[in-house]
Amino acid sequence: MAALANRRIVAGICGGIAAYKAAGVVSKLYQAQANIRVIMTHAACQFVTPLTFEALSHQRVLSHLFRDEPLAHVELAHEADLIVVMPATYDIIGKVAYGLADDYLTATIPVTKAPVLFVPAMESQMYENPIFEENKRKLEALGYRFLEPESGNLASGRKGIGRFPSEEAILQAIEEILVERTLFQGRKILVTAGPTRERIDPMRLITNRSSGKMGYALAEAARDFGAKVVLISGPTQLAAPVGIECIDVESAEEMKDAVLSQAPLADIVIMTAAVADWRPLKTSSIKESKLADEILNLALRRTPDILTEVAKKLKGRKQKPLMIGFAAETGDLLEKAQGKLKRKNLDMIVANDLSQEGAGAEVDTNIVTLIYKNGKRKPFPKMTKRLLAKEILREIAKI
Repeated sequence: MAALANRRIVAGICGGIAAYKAAGVVSKLYQAQANIRVIMTHAACQFVTPLTFEALSHQRVLSHLFRDEPLAHVELAHEADLIVVMPATYDIIGKVAYGLADDYLTATIPVTKAPVLFVPAMESQMYENPIFEENKRKLEALGYRFLEPESGNLASGRKGIGRFPSEEAILQAIEEILVERTLFQGRKILVTAGPTRERIDPMRLITNRSSGKMGYALAEAARDFGAKVVLISGPTQLAAPVGIECIDVESAEEMKDAVLSQAPLADIVIMTAAVADWRPLKTSSIKESKLADEILNLALRRTPDILTEVAKKLKGRKQKPLMIGFAAETGDLLEKAQGKLKRKNLDMIVANDLSQEGAGAEVDTNIVTLIYKNGKRKPFPKMTKRLLAKEILREIAKI
């Protein structure tokens, strides 16, 4: 429980019968020396009085958005290390999923940059309702965390899934999330993302398909895990992530130069960029007319192999960064990825099968298999790139 000491935790208490059980969690958080603030919804106050949580947290309970200080929820959101919503009701999850902010709790959650953990507790039919399941998936895709309820006796007298988890399970989940926030603290992670463009003339170019979404998700997750992150990105339609040093490049040569300047300073290098394999031998300064000939002969030269160049740059150094590569293929995926892992002397490679539905450049999901230097393989089912980025980083942390 040492990870909880002096952490600023906001407990959002919602209107379910399990609200009385949340009091025990708040008490344990205080005993673990966490700085605990409690927000209660109006419905929660019908089940348990605010006085109960004030006595257990030793701080005033917040419940009236406009009666209390009007902007206090903003400061609370910015200062929080974690927000735990318990019991997370069908209503509160629906509100957050649809962007409603009409009370103290729902106005605090969208402001925070801290992780948010929902602890659902409700009747089985509500938990398994398709609308609830859709809202849960939507929030998970956005990075919100859920602790699954237990199965057992419910308030209605029925049995099934939806029972409030044990205090120990909730405290363990909170502690694990807070520990992850410092998973890469003090370490520098370099991520490459997006495509490169090799110009033929001012209007035409050679490029690879890449949205940059996987690389950006990895950069953002690394930041959230406490790393100092440098993102080298080719041209994308994505906004620059907050709190990350971003270096914009266009060509493979520019990507190479940026990586060679940053890699020696990094603890981990993650190469997700889809670098163009070829560039024109000659580039025209004027747009070539398509009326000139029926056939255009275009001489191409191989672009630099950035991983090979990095290996040369780091040769002889005692301390070298972990090198993580990506392999996107449409056939013989694992064999080709394994070969690339060995040729490039990587510590791990992420094999991405482009032929599968739900994987690839433009979509928000991916399906990958991690291959380690020792030959171990770990497949992951289809999931959002945001969630997958966190899973990949958790595996990198174990190397």
